[in-house]
Amino acid sequence: MIALGLRSPGGVAGRRPRPGRSTRSAGRPGARPRSALRADINVTPLVDVVLVLLIIFMVVTPMLSKGVNVDLPITRHHEKRNDDNRDIVVAITRLGQLYVGSTPVPLERLAETVSLERRRHPEKAIFLKGDTRIDYGQARRAMEALHGVGIDQVQLGTEEAHGP
Repeated sequence: MIALGLRSPGGVAGRRPRPGRSTRSAGRPGARPRSALRADINVTPLVDVVLVLLIIFMVVTPMLSKGVNVDLPITRHHEKRNDDNRDIVVAITRLGQLYVGSTPVPLERLAETVSLERRRHPEKAIFLKGDTRIDYGQARRAMEALHGVGIDQVQLGTEEAHGP
């Protein structure tokens, strides 16, 4: 056979058809030419991206808790309650700094800030979490400021004691 650029029924001139391949498909109506691209979906990169996003969300989610981290007092009779992010969290750090959520607030503006937040969301409860190293007087002053604007129900945050 002389290669003159002519096509044989099996493909390029001068080549023999591969075993197991049909040489008749090129002549059928609706048949795809051999040089056409096949559109396949490669799922591996998609799975890789989804797994990376899952890991990122698993790492970041615990850090999204509202408020400031404080070491809560440990109690034996602890009422367990799920954190549904529906509370107005007032935190007192070990240095005596007051926070409403994650916003620092001076004691003089605590009542005003909490009552404004309570007007926006009347269904929210007040949750006071004070560091175990603060003076009791600091927690008492914060509770008196809240009581001064008509907030009677304040939940105190504690940790459950583990072991005997």
